[in-house]
Amino acid sequence: MKKIEAIIKPFKLDEIKDALNEIGIHGMTITEVKGFGRQKGHTELYRGSEYTVDFIPKIKIEVIVPDNIAEKVVEVIETRGKTGKIGDGKILISGIEEVVRIRTGQRGEDAI
Repeated sequence: MKKIEAIIKPFKLDEIKDALNEIGIHGMTITEVKGFGRQKGHTELYRGSEYTVDFIPKIKIEVIVPDNIAEKVVEVIETRGKTGKIGDGKILISGIEEVVRIRTGQRGEDAI
């Protein structure tokens, strides 16, 4: 099993969620996060004063999937999350040793 974490622009969430639903991914965890990469924040004007916004609002999507569909999930997130502009985000893929569904005690892929 793989855990796929994607840091994306907030306005891309619905498009990615719908596309993942179409390929059979029905469960995910979404977190509102803040951070920066190469863009290193930006400056804004508020009531005549300029200030720097160091951390940009992003959305973090986490899904756990069987190995055989992990690459498809990554492809969907990449194509639907891309704007071609700086700050599109990152996709992180890591191995998952075991999953346990608390309610039933199911383990492995049955618990996803």
